[in-house]
Amino acid sequence: SSTTTFLAFLATCFSLSKAQDAVSSLELKDTVIQSTSTTPTTAGSDTQSTGDPHFRTWNNEHFKFHGQCDLVMTKVKNFANKEIDLDIHLRTNMVRNWSYVKAVAIRIGNDILEVEGSAAKEDGEDKRHYHINSEYRGPLTHVGSYPVTISPRNNKYTIDLDKDYPGQKIEIKTFKEFVGIKIIGGTEQSFGNAVGIMGDFFQTGNTYARDGSTVLHDFNELGLEWQVLPSDGKLFHEMARPQFPDLCYLPEDPRGERARRLAESHQITEEAAEAACAGLKDEFDLYGCVFDILAIQDTVFVFDD
Repeated sequence: SSTTTFLAFLATCFSLSKAQDAVSSLELKDTVIQSTSTTPTTAGSDTQSTGDPHFRTWNNEHFKFHGQCDLVMTKVKNFANKEIDLDIHLRTNMVRNWSYVKAVAIRIGNDILEVEGSAAKEDGEDKRHYHINSEYRGPLTHVGSYPVTISPRNNKYTIDLDKDYPGQKIEIKTFKEFVGIKIIGGTEQSFGNAVGIMGDFFQTGNTYARDGSTVLHDFNELGLEWQVLPSDGKLFHEMARPQFPDLCYLPEDPRGERARRLAESHQITEEAAEAACAGLKDEFDLYGCVFDILAIQDTVFVFDD
C-alpha cells in the first residue's frame, strides 16, 4: 500500500534539525540492493525516490545518490501517444554529507506542477507549497489532461493517469522539508520508452548513460550523468545551484567520516532500528527505514494520509 511505501520516507523526514552527519556502519548501507528477480519488469512496475534520496529503479534495484543538483528522474517521449512529453525532475539539497529531495517538478504537455516541502510548522492548506505553471498555489485541477487531487492532510498530490492507463498514477508526498515521488503501476505501454536516473523500463532494466548503451554501476556517476542539462528544459520556476555546466555537488566523504561520527555519537543501535522498522514487508522500505533511523537517530515517525 502507499502507506507502507512512504513509512521509510517519513522515518527520514521526522526532523531534519535532528539529522546527524552519519549513516550506518553496516556495509549494506553503502551498497546497492538488487531484487531477487533477474527478469526485467515489463508490467505493473513502480519506481520512486524518497526524501533522503533512496531510489528504486524500474527493475527494482535500490541505490542512493547524495549529491546536490537538479536530476532527470524520468522522461517519456510521446506520452500516451498524444505527441506530448512527460518529464519529472528532482531537486536535491545537501546537508553536510547527505542530501534530500527538496522539490519535484512534473511537466506533462504544457503544464508544470512543482511541489516542495517546508520546515515551518503548518496546518491545513498552509502546508500546500506548490506552483502550477509558475503560479504559487494557483488553481490546480489538472496537469496536462490528467486530474490532480490533494489529500485531506494536504501532504499528498496524486496525478491520476487512469483515463489512458487504468490504475496508474503519480504520487508526490511531503513531510517537513522532504519530498518523495512514486510512479505507480507503470507498464510498457505507458513508460516503456522512459529514460533517466531510474533506468531502462522494458528491455534490460539497466541504469544507462544518456547514450542509451553505456551501463553505469557507480551511482555517483549515474547522478552526474542525469544532471539536468539545458536540453532537458527548465521545469523549476527558480534556478538553484549548481546548474550545468557546473556539476552536481558531491559529499567529500560519503562513507568513512559519517560512519566514524555515528560510531562516536549514536545511541540508537542497528538492532533498535530494525525493531522499529519490523512492520515493513517491502525490502526497499525496510532498507530505507533502518538506514534513515540510524542516520537521524530518531525512531519516532508518524504517517497519516
